Amino acid sequence: MRCPHCRDENDKVVDTRSAEDGSVIRRRRECVKCGKRFTTHERLEDMPVKVVKKSGQIEDFSRDKILAGVCRATEKRPVQLDDLRDLVSGLERQITAGNRREINSRDIGEMVMRELRRLDEVAYVRFASVYREYQAVDEFIKEVSELHEPGHPDSDGFSG
Repeated sequence: MRCPHCRDENDKVVDTRSAEDGSVIRRRRECVKCGKRFTTHERLEDMPVKVVKKSGQIEDFSRDKILAGVCRATEKRPVQLDDLRDLVSGLERQITAGNRREINSRDIGEMVMRELRRLDEVAYVRFASVYREYQAVDEFIKEVSELHEPGHPDSDGFSG
């Protein structure tokens, strides 16, 4: 591992912990040359799941793209980064469970919205507005009014 401060390749591990429900190993390292510390995360590498985009283009699944999207949706909201990482890890587990090798981006978007709605309704509406490509204020109003309708697939049955 190369030190991000001095770029030397000689370091020692000073602490190791499990993270993200045991699916990641977090290592605290210290550079032997400059003495500065840094953190690395190790994750088991699986066969990549392919994502089929709306355009028909196919690309590798990227947890970083999902994390970036939910970070944008929760910007200036009272949501912790660790909660977003947990959300993305849960989605990644769902997506890679079974021996699924392909998934539609539409399905990923719906999964993200379902989880965001549970975490923060404002972030959910922000994400939905981009994901569903709202073109008018009426579409926002409809989405918000449906949030608390009994019988709505994402409704918890409570109002307010």
